[in-house]
Amino acid sequence: MTGPGPTAWQVATVADIEHPSPGFVRIRLDVPDRLPTLPGQHYVVRLRAEDGYTAQRSYSLASDPEDPMIELLVEQMPDGEVSGHLHGVLEVGDQLEVRGPIGRWFTWSGEEPAIAMAGGSGLVPIISMMRWATQHDRRDEFRVVAVGRTWEQLPYAAELEKYGAFIALTQENRTDAAGVERISAPPYPEEVAPLADGTQRAYLCGSVGFVGYASRLLGESGVRADTVRVEQFGSTG
Repeated sequence: MTGPGPTAWQVATVADIEHPSPGFVRIRLDVPDRLPTLPGQHYVVRLRAEDGYTAQRSYSLASDPEDPMIELLVEQMPDGEVSGHLHGVLEVGDQLEVRGPIGRWFTWSGEEPAIAMAGGSGLVPIISMMRWATQHDRRDEFRVVAVGRTWEQLPYAAELEKYGAFIALTQENRTDAAGVERISAPPYPEEVAPLADGTQRAYLCGSVGFVGYASRLLGESGVRADTVRVEQFGSTG
């Protein structure tokens, strides 16, 4: 599965806005004549003030390639110019300048069995891959480890649970759909190792601190370092 390179700047119209959990806003955009996307790619959103000042930020796609719109889940960052506008000012019907899709390295569309581990807003590109795997009956070939503080703060929590992702909450005990209780803690190597068994690629996405921890965890779970693809999220100031 391949896709073309990024387009020039385009005008997208806001079709829907939701605030699914504290600190996150989900935005669905109608982008006329957009190019096909790959699971895991991102778009750049640019804001333009009346005096010509611009600010832009890259956001991964949660939407899968077959979605007629693009879906972004944006975490509000402290003093974030773009995320602050998207959270507190943006309304349905507004227009945004966007450019994409961008990125080919951090993508998955069934080339080989894979495991993905992500936390917070780092889950967004994994959701795109997960949705693609669901649509193409490839769940067994794409295993997901999702880490959050609490259920309420975990992006796409219900969708992750329905998919069968391994969910670890670090500040809240949780009983999963099978009735198994897990005490609040990060995932352990013995929990991740069975999911990593037989995989040929790993995706790791989250904050700088999360990536450092998760890289060690994947290594302790038997994942070779040369199979890991990393994407880090965080504030750009």
